[in-house]
Amino acid sequence: MRGKIRNYYAGGNTAKGFYNFYDSALEDLNKLYILKGGPGTGKSTLIKSIGEFIVNKGINIEYLHCSSDTKSVDGVIVPEFQIGIVDGTAPHVIEPKAPGVIEEYVNLGVAWNSKKLSVHKEAILSLNDEISRKFQTAYDTFSAALKAHDEIEEIYISNMDFQEANKLTDELNELFFSNDTVSKEPKIKHRFLGAATPSGAVDFIQNLTEDIEKRYFIKGRAGSGKSTMLKKIASVGESRGFDIEVYHCGFDPNSLDMVIIPEKSIAIFDSTAPHEYFPDRKNDEIIDMYERCITPGTDEKFSNEIERTTKSYKDKMKEAISYLAEVKVLRDQLEAIYIEAMDFSKVDQIQKEILKEIISIIE
Repeated sequence: MRGKIRNYYAGGNTAKGFYNFYDSALEDLNKLYILKGGPGTGKSTLIKSIGEFIVNKGINIEYLHCSSDTKSVDGVIVPEFQIGIVDGTAPHVIEPKAPGVIEEYVNLGVAWNSKKLSVHKEAILSLNDEISRKFQTAYDTFSAALKAHDEIEEIYISNMDFQEANKLTDELNELFFSNDTVSKEPKIKHRFLGAATPSGAVDFIQNLTEDIEKRYFIKGRAGSGKSTMLKKIASVGESRGFDIEVYHCGFDPNSLDMVIIPEKSIAIFDSTAPHEYFPDRKNDEIIDMYERCITPGTDEKFSNEIERTTKSYKDKMKEAISYLAEVKVLRDQLEAIYIEAMDFSKVDQIQKEILKEIISIIE
């Protein structure tokens, strides 16, 4: 029987630049392989191959997906055995805590032909510069989109019943936790449930909640208090000793999109675009923040302003995604240069050595 695969992002292209939670994702590991090497050196393929081997042994794994390439992964974690493999190249450079004891550097650069690469030196430098510029342009455009989003929020915030929002939050905390406490140090994990990618917005809500018994779908508008409510729920859960999975917004990492309380088998998440879902299971429930906390008729009263700012926000998001798509084209060109200079039989050998060590830990 195959193990289960959980999918999420530990880093993302956001309005605050490249933002990551790798420290949180990797903090409990006793063994971490940090892969070094250029683009196209087989890091993602190695991670996936080992992940597939482990999951076929009936062991659960977690994939850390790449926000700049939907077909790539940046890491795999085996929670049961506290083992991880991660791409440790920019922009997610991993700082080891105990090199040689916990972390092992794995240099895939030993498999490339430097002479072949040196012929393409100017092209490599030029592509790297262009990639950096395009990423920065994407981040600047996401930042402009966030300003437009903030304008939408202001409309709803000015028509918000904060007392009612606090009351709703208190009701949910009472429902979720009652007087329950757990006498242990809680584990708090910070992640992204989705990301802005060259293909547009991608999320893993359905995968992350597939084993959760009770799911709460938060509906509402920008600025209707969804993220604030999630932060308060996470805080109460932590204070009671419960492990909490905190999923940040892939667009604005200061906001939250989902909280999972594994020991209660509860997930509560922002179920509005770009990750809009509707109940499809018996225990699913909707929480409507607009209906409960916003002055009736707000949508209609401010329809012109909302339409204008929403268009500006969507246009900027679309533009930023187009820059990520351009980065992907450039990275593919860069990868092609490295692939030509690689001896993948050496990478295969490195993969076998890592797998052998992992098997010795697992068995």
